Amino acid sequence: MCLNKEVALDDVIEILKEKLDSGGSVTFTPNGTSMEPMLRDGKDIVVLQKPKGRLHLFDVALYRRDSGIYVLHRVLDFDKEGGYTMCGDNQFVREKGIRDDQIIAVLTAFHRKGKPYTVYSVRYRCYVNFWYYTRIPRHYYQASKSRFMKLFGITPKPKKKKEDYEYEYE
Repeated sequence: MCLNKEVALDDVIEILKEKLDSGGSVTFTPNGTSMEPMLRDGKDIVVLQKPKGRLHLFDVALYRRDSGIYVLHRVLDFDKEGGYTMCGDNQFVREKGIRDDQIIAVLTAFHRKGKPYTVYSVRYRCYVNFWYYTRIPRHYYQASKSRFMKLFGITPKPKKKKEDYEYEYE
């Protein structure tokens, strides 16, 4: 069966939660650039399951902010009250105070160009550690690049239009 329909997470969240509560997994294509380069906007597929207890450092969780927005970000730290500090791989501002009751699911795998990657693979663990421990140099590089481009009036290339992707599910 081939599904190629975009729906808002709000429209299907109850179905997703029911599937997760019954021990199943949920698969979908997330939108947004906050988790690049690991997850590309509208191209990669994520596999989520209900977390088994508390989240661990570097877990990627789907959670709902108090404002009602659904976010897929990585755990970077824990606070004294038991909350999580979350941030996207492509972001530098950390979001503090995420509670367990806001967590819906945790990433267990993702698919890029049809190839599956689990969060337990050595390749994935190397990526996570590299990306985390190079945060500060990457932040300074991005800031310097932005200032340089602004100083010399250079505008970035426009992004290409999204292509339609079809995925087959069994």
